[in-house]
Amino acid sequence: MKLRLLLFLIFATQVALAQKTIIHCGNLIDGKSNDVQSQITIVVDGNKITAIQKGFTKPAADEKLIDLSQKTVMPGLIDMHVHLEGETNKDQSLQRFTLNEADIAFRSTVFAKKTLMAGFTTVRDLGGSGVNIALRNAIAQGLVVGPRVITAGKSIATTGGHADPTNSYRKDLMGDPGPKEGVINSPQEARQAVRQRYKDGADMIKITATGGVLSLAKDGSGPQFTDEELKAIIETAKDYGMHTAAHAHGVEGMKRAVLAGITTIEHGTKMTEEIMDLMKQKGTFFVPTISAGKFVAEQAKVPGYYHPLVVPKALEIGPQIQETFRKAYKRGVKIAFGTDAGVFPHGDNGKEFTYMVEVGMPAMEAIKSATVVNAGILGMLDKIGTIETGKLADIVATDENPLTNIRTMEKVSFVMKEGVVYK
Repeated sequence: MKLRLLLFLIFATQVALAQKTIIHCGNLIDGKSNDVQSQITIVVDGNKITAIQKGFTKPAADEKLIDLSQKTVMPGLIDMHVHLEGETNKDQSLQRFTLNEADIAFRSTVFAKKTLMAGFTTVRDLGGSGVNIALRNAIAQGLVVGPRVITAGKSIATTGGHADPTNSYRKDLMGDPGPKEGVINSPQEARQAVRQRYKDGADMIKITATGGVLSLAKDGSGPQFTDEELKAIIETAKDYGMHTAAHAHGVEGMKRAVLAGITTIEHGTKMTEEIMDLMKQKGTFFVPTISAGKFVAEQAKVPGYYHPLVVPKALEIGPQIQETFRKAYKRGVKIAFGTDAGVFPHGDNGKEFTYMVEVGMPAMEAIKSATVVNAGILGMLDKIGTIETGKLADIVATDENPLTNIRTMEKVSFVMKEGVVYK
C-alpha cells in the first residue's frame, strides 16, 4: 500500500512538472521582425518555448492558460549596464566604511528582484566588490529572485583611476592595491588582473578607460590606460573567452579603447564624429546610459547629496549623454541598451526607452537594442533575445503597445523567466 502511494505521488509530481503553459498574446513583438503580430499563442513547456501559433489556441484540460490577450508581449529585456551591489544615496561615501560584505550581499538581492520585476530577465553587471559573482550564482541556483546575471566581478582600473577602490581614503588606509584588487600599472599587471577576474569567476571584463563622475577623484574624463595596457587586457580577455566593456567619458581614452578592440563603450559622453566612425569601422557597440546622466545631473543640484569632488563632474557630464546618443545613433553607430542602474534607483531601467525615443530612435529599434542586439553581444542568441521555438521562455508584457506609447516600457505588467511567472 505504501509503495503504491509513493508511486502515485511520484507520478503526480511528474505530471505537474510536465504541465504546459499556453500564453495568449494580444500583440507580439518577437525581437526578429519589425512587424507586430496580433492574436498569437506561445506554448511553454518547462523552461522553453516549444511552439508559436497563429490565433488563440484552446488549452487542453492539463494545460495552464495565461491570458495576455489585452497586452503587448515581447522577449525578456536585457540591460547591459547595471550595478546590483548598490544603489544611489547621499551616504554612499560613508557606506564604503560601514557596510560589510554580507550587508552588500543582502542588499543586492533586493535590487536584483526590483530589476526582474521591471522586465529585465538578463543583465550585465559592470563592476562591484565581487559580491556580484556570488549573487549571479545564487540566482542561477534558484536561491534568490533576480535576472540572469553576466558579471565583470571587479572592474579594472589604474592607480587613482575611476575604479581604484581606495580613492579618497586616508593615507594610512590607502595601501597599494594591485592586480588582485583590479588595479594595474603595466601590460604585465593588466594580463594578471584579467586572469584574476577569470579565476574569481567573472564572465567578462570591465575597464575604466577614462576618469568618471562618481569616483572620489578630480578627473572625470582624462585617459587612464596606455595603448599597451589596453592591448594586453583585450587580448588576454579574448584568450579566456571574455568580451570587454570600457567606461569612457573623454575623447582620448575612448579612442584608445576603440582602436584596441573593446566590445562596448559605456557612456561615451564626449564622443566625437571621428570616434563614431571608428566605432562603425571596428563594430564597437555604444551603451549610452542616458538614465544615469540625467539622474546625476539633477541630484548634483541637491546640496550634500554628492561629495564635493563629484558635483562639478556630474553637472558637466550628466546633461550631455542624451545628445551624444542622438548624434551617434544618427551617424549609424551600433546601439546596445544599457542604463547604469544603481547610479539611479534599480527598477527604473525602463525610463531609458523613453529617453532613446525622445531624440529619434524608433521604438521598435529601442526594444530590439534591449533584446536581440544585446543577446548577440553576450553570445547568447541561441537562448534569449527573441520569441522563438527552442529559446528559453523569457517573456514580458506591457499594458499598452510601446510603438504608440513608449512610456509603457516603464511599467512592465507581466514577467516570466525560464517558464516561471514572477509578475
